[in-house]
Amino acid sequence: MGQIAARMTPEQTYPAPVVMGKESIMSKKAHGTSHVPVQSNLRWNVDQEVADRICNFNRHYAEHSGYFQGITEFLQETKKIPADEEITFYDSNTGKPLYYAPRGRTMAEFLAESRAHGWPSFRDAEVNWDYVRVLPNGETVSVDGTHLGHNLPDGKGNRYCINLVCVAGNPDGDCASS
Repeated sequence: MGQIAARMTPEQTYPAPVVMGKESIMSKKAHGTSHVPVQSNLRWNVDQEVADRICNFNRHYAEHSGYFQGITEFLQETKKIPADEEITFYDSNTGKPLYYAPRGRTMAEFLAESRAHGWPSFRDAEVNWDYVRVLPNGETVSVDGTHLGHNLPDGKGNRYCINLVCVAGNPDGDCASS
């Protein structure tokens, strides 16, 4: 992901539907860039320590490429989901719904693109813009200060290269139905 950061434009505005965020979202808070640590019961048995470090004490780095492919519980869920349904990916800190996949494509297409890039790769239609922001350098974050990954546009449009550990939360009852 370090090479990715080097390719990003320092200050850029992305067109709608992207909701741009301000650097202040990622200001120091009680727990790194967030008010709270990651949930103690993250989904898919992802590594809680890795999640906390990447989500709250990091602005540029990521879980290793292909990490999600070694998370058996996640891969099993993708196989079990009916073709007309999607998985909701929740903020690992707050439990707010951030992404819904697949939308506008099949699960096989979502997984193939994610495998090709090494991280879960979401498209504009799969982003919940109530809770996700893109900073001018492409860093993609939650409105609560969780580092999620980066927007790395390609020939098909915006592609959000997101750390699975940062979207492995359980739903917060107050916003799970949003």
